[in-house]
Formats: sequence, structure tokens, C-alpha cells
Amino acid sequence: MTTLLDPTSERSPGSRELLPRLPDTTGKVIGLLDISKPRGNVFLDRIEDLLVQRGMQTRRYSKPTFTRIAPTELKQQIAGECDAVIEALAD
Repeated sequence: MTTLLDPTSERSPGSRELLPRLPDTTGKVIGLLDISKPRGNVFLDRIEDLLVQRGMQTRRYSKPTFTRIAPTELKQQIAGECDAVIEALAD
């Protein structure tokens, strides 16, 4: 008999309160996080163009690999430098 374990199964998932949305993006810095999946950078390039056209500043970041969560140091850097973050998922 084989027993399969699913590490993603959450019988009682934890809940988190959502952070409030930015009331205004004027003068805000938006972080663009590429999770290193193929073509994620293409998606972020387009998003960055749109944000800059609307007068926002952007900063680009990249995870070392999409198979793991972002390193704590990277998350702290983004939190210290940005007002909001857009994370790219693509293939």
C-alpha cells in the first residue's frame, strides 16, 4: 500500500486580514516582483509601461527561483522601498 501526502492540503487554512488598498497612487513607488517564471518579465514590462504613463515610480525585483518563496531579505527590501507590489505570474 502506498500513502500519498499532499503538502498543500490545508484542512483548516489560516486566515489573514487583507491590507487596505492605497487610496491614491500619486507619488507612490510600486514594486514589480518577477517570480522567475518564463515570460513573467514580459508581463511586468507592460505593467511598468502603464504605471509610468500614469506617473508612478516603479522598482524591479526578482526571486531567485519560482519554486521557493521569496527570501526574507528580499521581502524586507521590497517592504522598505515600496508602497505596493505587483507579482508576476506567467508561462
